[in-house]
Amino acid sequence: METTIGTPWMWVGFLAFVLAMLALDLGVFQRKAHAVSLKEAGLWSAVWVSLALAFNGLIWQSFGAERGVEFLTGYLIEKALSIDNIFVFVLIFGAFGVPEAYQHRLLFWGILGALVMRAIFVALGAALLAKFHWVLYVFGGFLLLTGLKMLVLRNAAFDPRDNPVFKLFRRFVPAVDSYHGPAFTVVKEGRRYATPLLLVLVAVELTDVIFAVDSVPAIFAVTKDPFIVFTSNIFAILGLRSLYFLLAGVVDRFHHLKVGLSLVLVFVGLKMLVVDVLKVPPFWSLGIIALLVGGSVATSLLWPKAVDDRLPEIG
Repeated sequence: METTIGTPWMWVGFLAFVLAMLALDLGVFQRKAHAVSLKEAGLWSAVWVSLALAFNGLIWQSFGAERGVEFLTGYLIEKALSIDNIFVFVLIFGAFGVPEAYQHRLLFWGILGALVMRAIFVALGAALLAKFHWVLYVFGGFLLLTGLKMLVLRNAAFDPRDNPVFKLFRRFVPAVDSYHGPAFTVVKEGRRYATPLLLVLVAVELTDVIFAVDSVPAIFAVTKDPFIVFTSNIFAILGLRSLYFLLAGVVDRFHHLKVGLSLVLVFVGLKMLVVDVLKVPPFWSLGIIALLVGGSVATSLLWPKAVDDRLPEIG
């Protein structure tokens, strides 16, 4: 088991930074519900990427090139997989008819829940790997099968309302049919009801649990250091909202991206399965992952698909 670079003060400092940025975002810049413009989304995307790269530079300078490459590779994996999240968010928001003005607030609380979920997954993963080496093979096999499944079913229809947990929530929680501003609940005749916005939040959180099961083990294929796994994961998630508003209108053009992401999961799965026989250098891992993701984006733009073959909407 590798030793971690994260001292208690580094953990506290990083968590304080994350909470401060979230408070600044929601409490200052996003106090009023509004539709996020491309300019605003682009600006915030640049801010989050710049902060992640600055943090990467700090790790590189303080702990060496190997740790720096591990963080950058983990960040790239999570950033690439987060684009797949955007495909799903587009479908969820379309299925529930979420007004643009409320989407940012919804994603804020969704990502706040995702931060907690990722922390739990990282802690569990690190604890299991520290005690049982064979868990690495379980992670590797799971990622390999997930990548192959994603490759085969990449064009399958998706409806968030089919999730059994969501159906259970909808069955036992009384809800109204119309939106009431940005509120998640509303009181009518002395009884509290969930609004459609709360139902969408549940769907978003359930979706993130599924993605966390893929992304967290994938970063453990790059490094066993829980601090690097957690920070690279969190930086990618923090930029997910702005990335959504930047790409939501054009994400269906990246029709080869799911192929690239599938191959990334297959690669990291195989990397974990053969770790005791063949160790792939960090720079090689970074290059292969960048080539798979970048190549899938490039081929999507070079060979666009027909208009009638685009991502189906759910009505």
